[in-house]
Amino acid sequence: MKKLLLLCLPFAATMAMAQTDDAAKYAALITQQGLKEKLTIVASAEMEGRETASPGQKRAAAYIEGQFKKFGLLPGNGTSYQQLYPVYQDMLSNVKLSVNGRPFVWDQDFSFSLQNILTGNWAVNSVVFAGLGNADDYAGLDVKGKIVLVVDTASAAPGRRGFGPSPKAGIAKTNGAAGLLIVSQDFPKRRPTAFKGNMALNPSAAVTFPVVSVSTQVASALIGRMSTLSLSQLRDVNKGSYTSELNLVATKTTETLESSNVVGILPGTDKKDEYLFLTGHYDHLGKNATGIWYGADDDGSGTVAVLQMAEAFSAAAKKGKGPRRTIVFMTVSGEEKGLLGSEYYSEHPIYPIEKTTADLNTDMIGRLDTERKTGDTLNYVYVIGHDKLSSDLPIINEGVNNKYTNLVLDYKFDDPTDVNRIYFRSDHYNFAKKGIPILFFYDGMLLADYHQQTDTVDKINFELMEKRARMIFHTGWVIANRDDMLKRDKKLNMPAR
Repeated sequence: MKKLLLLCLPFAATMAMAQTDDAAKYAALITQQGLKEKLTIVASAEMEGRETASPGQKRAAAYIEGQFKKFGLLPGNGTSYQQLYPVYQDMLSNVKLSVNGRPFVWDQDFSFSLQNILTGNWAVNSVVFAGLGNADDYAGLDVKGKIVLVVDTASAAPGRRGFGPSPKAGIAKTNGAAGLLIVSQDFPKRRPTAFKGNMALNPSAAVTFPVVSVSTQVASALIGRMSTLSLSQLRDVNKGSYTSELNLVATKTTETLESSNVVGILPGTDKKDEYLFLTGHYDHLGKNATGIWYGADDDGSGTVAVLQMAEAFSAAAKKGKGPRRTIVFMTVSGEEKGLLGSEYYSEHPIYPIEKTTADLNTDMIGRLDTERKTGDTLNYVYVIGHDKLSSDLPIINEGVNNKYTNLVLDYKFDDPTDVNRIYFRSDHYNFAKKGIPILFFYDGMLLADYHQQTDTVDKINFELMEKRARMIFHTGWVIANRDDMLKRDKKLNMPAR
């Protein structure tokens, strides 16, 4: 028996070494040169910043699909490499406001958000002034079916943009008002009010109660003052009805657009009905008259890491070293608009949620955290999700890192009190909320060129990016080939989103 054991030990060691060599051999296909070549295309001027539902985003999707085909991945959505989804965007046009025939200027004297207005042409011959618009200010006032004017005492608060959610609107509506004018001192606007709203997966709810922000000039005209009263003087004006002709015009339309997630799969062997996702978002902020937001790090780096990992795993499969589980390589759009693409996938999954063992999400792995003041700034990565949902995650990730890459794995963003709320800010979140174990890999670059037009390929540290991508590949290799799916044995210790 002992002799047999001695004979088996070298064999077992040889087998372990062969497995190690396989992982290292194919991880070595993830190179600085390959990453740079792909990123130079993804973050090029031709892609025009890859804004969701834009021609540039669709060109990027076509490029990624072409790469998946080149590697030999199969279409991940039936016969298609793309999961199309609709996005809706509200738009404003033809905005006007006048008092007693006197026209006022948009953003100089009045403005409103898309969320607070509906299409219409309102012409009224009086408004009811309700002071500060608190509940007790309505005592003795008949405002049913009328437009109410109130002073916004919070408009000067730091960070307030003039027409955020206001309790004054709810109070006015409860008292039966037909609409609300809020006098703000935030005029003229320092930033132009957007004529396009945020993109969303569903059409916005119909607005039934318009809320308009107006200047002290508009308010003074409405109450019949020849000169302009200050905000403090308006607070002392008698409450009640004031005769004046108010005309307000707004045209609001909703445009239906289309975007897509790009999905390619590498079928597994004996566990092909279980799935590992490798994800990154390929959209960014687009362009305007001033230039292009190239998004080389955010998240061109994650996108091309997914491509390089797909290439490496595919090369292994062609040599008979394919994964036991099916690997789904998915680059999503809509992340910059509120995680739309991954949310759409989570609500319309192509593969069973209960059979999805994990999502390894890569969003920004090409730069350095400019605020990191430690000696490991050239050899670290932030890992988010290690202590959540599955106790297997840190064992696997730390194990392959210790064996192959020796990066410093920093868990600071897993702190439930993280003021940056990084856990909620990339596409892994939409997998985690379905109970799927996730790891999110991130460089921590929140300043410097973050969301600036200067986030360009020349700023990328490809040596460190290569090391990070290889570590993620090794983590995926283990998860795709282990005997069991990851345990789902830990609660999510994060506050609500």
